Amino acid sequence: MAITSANQLELLQTAEAVAREKMIDPGLVVEAMEESLARAAKSRYGSEMDIRVSIDRKTGKATFTRVRSVVADEDLENYQAEMTVEQAKQYMENPAVGDTYVEEVPPVEMGRIAAQSAKQVILQKVREAERDRQYEEFKDRAGSIINGLVKREEFGNVIVDVGAGEAILRRNEKIGRESYRPNDRIRCYIKDVRREPRGPQIFLSRTAPEFMAELFKMEVPEIYDGIIEIKAVARDPGSRAKIAVISYDGSIDPVGACVGMRGSRVQAVVNELQGEKIDIIPWNEDQPTFLVNALQPAEVTKVVLDEEAGKIEVVVPEEQLSLAIGRRGQNVRLASQLTGLDIDIMTEEEESARRQKEFEARTALFMETLDLDEFFAQLLVSEGFTNLEEVGYVELDELLVIDGVDEGTAEELQARARDYLEAQAKAAIDAARALGAEDSLIDFDGLTPQMVEALAKDGILSLEDFATCADWELAGGWTTDGGERIKDDGILEPFGMSLEEAQDMVMTARVLLGWVDPAELEPEVSEEDVEGEESEEEGAGA
Repeated sequence: MAITSANQLELLQTAEAVAREKMIDPGLVVEAMEESLARAAKSRYGSEMDIRVSIDRKTGKATFTRVRSVVADEDLENYQAEMTVEQAKQYMENPAVGDTYVEEVPPVEMGRIAAQSAKQVILQKVREAERDRQYEEFKDRAGSIINGLVKREEFGNVIVDVGAGEAILRRNEKIGRESYRPNDRIRCYIKDVRREPRGPQIFLSRTAPEFMAELFKMEVPEIYDGIIEIKAVARDPGSRAKIAVISYDGSIDPVGACVGMRGSRVQAVVNELQGEKIDIIPWNEDQPTFLVNALQPAEVTKVVLDEEAGKIEVVVPEEQLSLAIGRRGQNVRLASQLTGLDIDIMTEEEESARRQKEFEARTALFMETLDLDEFFAQLLVSEGFTNLEEVGYVELDELLVIDGVDEGTAEELQARARDYLEAQAKAAIDAARALGAEDSLIDFDGLTPQMVEALAKDGILSLEDFATCADWELAGGWTTDGGERIKDDGILEPFGMSLEEAQDMVMTARVLLGWVDPAELEPEVSEEDVEGEESEEEGAGA
């Protein structure tokens, strides 16, 4: 094939046709043609030559040029594409290193093999442009709902035609009992869009909590307009779900708006999710109140929240226990996902028994350590004292409010508590030193003697050892293995240490050792913050 005037316009027409068919920029197709013609020319003139082709975007004329660069004598390697300054003087005036000399060369006759190679280059370039267009089109649609047609099913995964490409609905992202046949219409949530060597990969989901939220946004205009906000969603796909909503307009009931007239709005979502039962719950900033709502339809007697541990205890009547837990723990599990808290449900009888056990344990502690009779120890527990530290170091007035306790008795109680605590501390330090604990760790601010002993038993003997610890090693945490949450026990977890406290202590140790610059830990102050502070000071002065 020769590039003659007869087929020059045909090049542009072909580029236009391919670009229109693949919905890409015609310029990309022309660039691919230029590259393919240049490759064919190199096979004719020599692969070491720098042959370039330029196609006129109006006439379709292809111009073949040879480019040679001017290099220093010692850098000359490719005699076909490079030349020295001395050699360049034959073609240029005052040549310098870095200049290029361009000369036109005759067009080439393309044989069958060269034409086939050119075709492959063009197809490859077009495929790459098509993939880039698909990625650009879908990357911003992640997090939205898309409609498509089922093309086929492969190993349980559903391949979906989404118009400009194909997407995949993985087996674990399908609602359990769903099955699809080719050409079935399907609605999915775009969970992720990734650029990969084989082209953009679009991952769909029908089990994601966000899918339900987006469906409600489509069915409830108030959510779309921002009057009602979905604060949290928890799902057991195909079975049951809970969704928490709040209204920013006092005249609109968020639950009623989501349910719709005679349940029309929520029913549309239920139908799309294959009959998944949906509990719509009013969201509340007060976590215990929100949890009571989340455990509906069960009635809750009492809620005890431990914010530091992120746990919550719920007390329900005996007859409500099975309803609160739900079938296979479904109700309490969804409520836990919705609130982000670990929920411990117990009956009134169980709670009473547990409290009685705690009361007896604390009574025995005070009897043994403070040498008190049972009645006096029970008085302390009844007044809310739970440990020796509270007895030994509270204000004296808090002990004087107990019936039968005068100032002398209160002072004696505190003296006994402090003596016992000091003896315990000394025993813990001696045990830690026997294990090899260094003074740098023993004297570190924030660690009690019992903590130092626990660290020493675990092989942490110096401040350097402590500084290398991760926060979860000290305070404990959770890891997920194969979808199952596994508890990691922390060395200092029995002493009530939180992750935040562990992070602060480890970072303080690293600063003391010089491993971290304290200046790096200070938050950056922007000009806006400084201006805001100055304006506040001026306002205060005024």
